[in-house]
Amino acid sequence: MFFFVFKQFAEEAAEGDPPWFDEKVLPALRPPADTADPLGPAWLEEAARDVTALGSNVVLGIVVVATILYLLLMKRGGAALWVLVSVVGGMLLSSFLKEAFNRPRPDLVAHSAQVFTPSFPSGHATLSAVTFLTLGALLASVHDSRRLKVFFLGLAIFITMAVGLTRVYLGVHYPTDVLAGFLAAPLWLVFVGAAYATT
Repeated sequence: MFFFVFKQFAEEAAEGDPPWFDEKVLPALRPPADTADPLGPAWLEEAARDVTALGSNVVLGIVVVATILYLLLMKRGGAALWVLVSVVGGMLLSSFLKEAFNRPRPDLVAHSAQVFTPSFPSGHATLSAVTFLTLGALLASVHDSRRLKVFFLGLAIFITMAVGLTRVYLGVHYPTDVLAGFLAAPLWLVFVGAAYATT
């Protein structure tokens, strides 16, 4: 199911023009009189920038390197390799898809954050989903408590969703960019997990 929905978004991105859904959502998050200013108080916009940074390459890189070093110190080389392949592979996949579709960033509203790459799919959404879902699954796997498993996976999903929402709120992505990133990540993780299980 994820694949077919992603395929639909990809076909729309390849056509060039954003679908009606994208064209409606971004302007709705800005006052008609000033499309450079997201709705809400100034602190909310600043908070959105803080949250969106959780999906940046720098922050995710620090988290992943720290996790891998910890796993190696715990003599869990297999888990460390799984995290490395999942995240680095997700980064390469995201970069490949961005260059393949080369969708321009939204021009419906002014951007409230710096951007440097094409728009589809959202790299922040893809990589935060890959990284936090991988770490959430890793933490859940070492606990027998169902409540703790739900907590770790729920927290991973919450952070991922928050990062994705801020990308739209800040005007740097169409909603379908973010949704495509959310769909690409589990597809990649299923592939990595299947390959890891066979080794």
